Amino acid sequence: MLQYKNILVYIDPTQEHQPALERAAEIVKSGQNAQITLFLCCYDLTYEMTSLSSLEERQAMQALVIREHKESLYALAAPYQKEGLRIDCQVHWHNRPFQAAIKLILKEGYDLLIKSTHQHSKLSAILFTPTDWNLLRKCPIPLLLVKEGKWPVNSNVLCAIDCKSEEDPEHHSLNESILSEANNIAELVDSNIYMVNAYPSPPMNIMMELPEFDPIHYEDGLKKLHHNALHKYADQYNINAENIYLQQGLPEDIISAVAEEINAELVIMGTVGRSGLGVALLGHTAEQVIDKLTSDLLALKPEGFVSPITLDEEDE
Repeated sequence: MLQYKNILVYIDPTQEHQPALERAAEIVKSGQNAQITLFLCCYDLTYEMTSLSSLEERQAMQALVIREHKESLYALAAPYQKEGLRIDCQVHWHNRPFQAAIKLILKEGYDLLIKSTHQHSKLSAILFTPTDWNLLRKCPIPLLLVKEGKWPVNSNVLCAIDCKSEEDPEHHSLNESILSEANNIAELVDSNIYMVNAYPSPPMNIMMELPEFDPIHYEDGLKKLHHNALHKYADQYNINAENIYLQQGLPEDIISAVAEEINAELVIMGTVGRSGLGVALLGHTAEQVIDKLTSDLLALKPEGFVSPITLDEEDE
């Protein structure tokens, strides 16, 4: 079963319903002895303007706003607490909600962050906010972005696997984390696990510059390499062979297309930062995939990931 013991739920005060809280309760009710903490970030620039009042008066007004928000959070939590769920509430005054959330994670040691997303009323795609993108890039723990509705029994979970190289320990470790999470979730809601991987077409520059280059042989060898890697993972994690999707093309196109084809309720993928940069980034493929998804998303960081947000840095 899932090993989450300390879940942070990001509350969106602009939404009438809170899918993130509903999903957290769903996880805990499955038999997890987990603590839930509701997090809300508030800020009003007018309370920061020095010309309006003294420092003490501004702090008093901020404290009042925080207290009012905390009361609303406990009212939101009350029905779930009556069902026996352990829920605490945290309200922070900060002009950057994602930064406040990550600092709280670093301080309190949460092991899962759940946040709801917004779905466009006319389009099937999910609209990700700047806060979503910052959390995806910089959150040091698994981030579950959810839409409205419960996970139905017998739903489909799609694992996006990177088979570029079995010798790459970072990719291999992240693949194993993705599949382990999928197995845990399958126990939670009796889900079907699928795997998807995309392999590239033969490089055009080599085909043009090397007349002896055999694109068919190259493509067959590459497909076989990815096929073997996927089936090794399938055997290790007890995934049915018919639930493996291996297709040629761009990962951002293949992953989103397969997710739509199998009507996936959840896509699990890793977000590996680009090398050589001092800040945490998703990487081109992950950004392109995420922007096309219509399902819930569980984003995992590689082992050893360090968030660029620290407890020591000054708040901006």
